[in-house]
Amino acid sequence: MSANIVKMVKLNNLQYNPNRDPQVYRRVVGHPFRIQAMLNGTGSAKVTLTCEGKTLKETNVELPGMFSYELTFKDAGVRIATLTVSSEGKSESYDLRLDTEAHAKVG
Repeated sequence: MSANIVKMVKLNNLQYNPNRDPQVYRRVVGHPFRIQAMLNGTGSAKVTLTCEGKTLKETNVELPGMFSYELTFKDAGVRIATLTVSSEGKSESYDLRLDTEAHAKVG
């Protein structure tokens, strides 16, 4: 059994865990989300980030290596961004919940 290509996914500099309270990763409109993936292996990997049916970033990363991308939304809402990493015939996908609110909480 070979190891995963993706060693770790981080959202806003925290290890991403889909079971964690979404408030931990939430951003206010206009503040960027930072998506990072630490990658294992040798050779290169194709990394694609999509959200709302659009490809935001598609790049090749030399392995081992890191993918990093920042994105900002102009309006509040919950979106799912999909990070897909492919290398040597294997592919891994991760759905990231990006939760944007209109105003920062006071207090």
